[in-house]
Amino acid sequence: MLFDCERLTLARRLRGMRKNQLAQAVGTTPKAIGQYEAGVQRPEDPTLRRLAIALGVPVEFFHAGRSPVSMDGAHFRSLRSTTQIERDQALAYGRIATDVVAVLETLVDFPAVDLPEHPVPPDEIAGSGPVEAARLTRKALLDEAGPVPHVVRLLEAHGVLVLVLPSAAERVDAFSVGVHPRPMVFFNPAKGDYWRNRFDAAHELGHLVMHADAEPGEKVVEDQAHRFAAEFLMPADDIAGELPAQPDWERLAVLKSTWGVSMAALLYRSRTLGIMTETAYRNAMSTLSSRGWRRQEPGASKPLEQPTMLTRALEIVNRTGTDRDGVAERARVTRADLDALIPVR
Repeated sequence: MLFDCERLTLARRLRGMRKNQLAQAVGTTPKAIGQYEAGVQRPEDPTLRRLAIALGVPVEFFHAGRSPVSMDGAHFRSLRSTTQIERDQALAYGRIATDVVAVLETLVDFPAVDLPEHPVPPDEIAGSGPVEAARLTRKALLDEAGPVPHVVRLLEAHGVLVLVLPSAAERVDAFSVGVHPRPMVFFNPAKGDYWRNRFDAAHELGHLVMHADAEPGEKVVEDQAHRFAAEFLMPADDIAGELPAQPDWERLAVLKSTWGVSMAALLYRSRTLGIMTETAYRNAMSTLSSRGWRRQEPGASKPLEQPTMLTRALEIVNRTGTDRDGVAERARVTRADLDALIPVR
């Protein structure tokens, strides 16, 4: 077997393990694991089998043959609250997702990637770039006034792969990566917040449209994506006349339901459009905090917008004779990892 050292690194990161933890599990040293991953030394067959068992993958997972897809340049919603191990694990899930999609694309036709590109300089702090990019993107993807009916479905219709992070990576917030040949957006379902999930989707769309060459994690870049999302979901021309200048909670609850965004987002929008003063905004946010609404706003919960493109693709190929086990085998991933990425419905 031709051993692919990068696949060992991928498997280790997928399980959220450090080198010393893996070394202890297989009875070797962290230095040896480092040499295996660097391609300096190939593990003997007994060690390779122990590695596969410890990492919960078949030995075939380590076979060479498929060119790795770069996950460099991933834009994480928050870098402060997650460790490098957690981000590496999330990116590893993204990496095996590209393997699954590569197999599926040989069997079914996916929507063409059809996203506009409107680069905004990563050092533009207060310019109109993000707002203009959102307006142009909305016109290209939707071209209608009012609320966006279903953000995730809109992304998928234009060729974006949307996936939900497995529970193993639940501490990682939403992130996106403009990989070839398809951009990807991952969500964290742990918070179970329909309104935040929609804003996250628009935020990540902003990265895909504006930040192909921007350095991930920069505060200015994240702020640009935030401003993009606000304009994309709540166009100034459509919503300005509806926003209150004072925190009218009944009015905000109606707007929340109509526009599919949180009260916090509506307050932010009212402030940025100059409708609500800075003082009124701060008082409103203080009220949200004191009432516990920063974590869970009042009103009935709604199920998250769920991606369906990959689920439907698996159902189609199953009808043609290739079941989930067959797709997993061809993608060289475990059935459990496939189901974690694309749950059976």
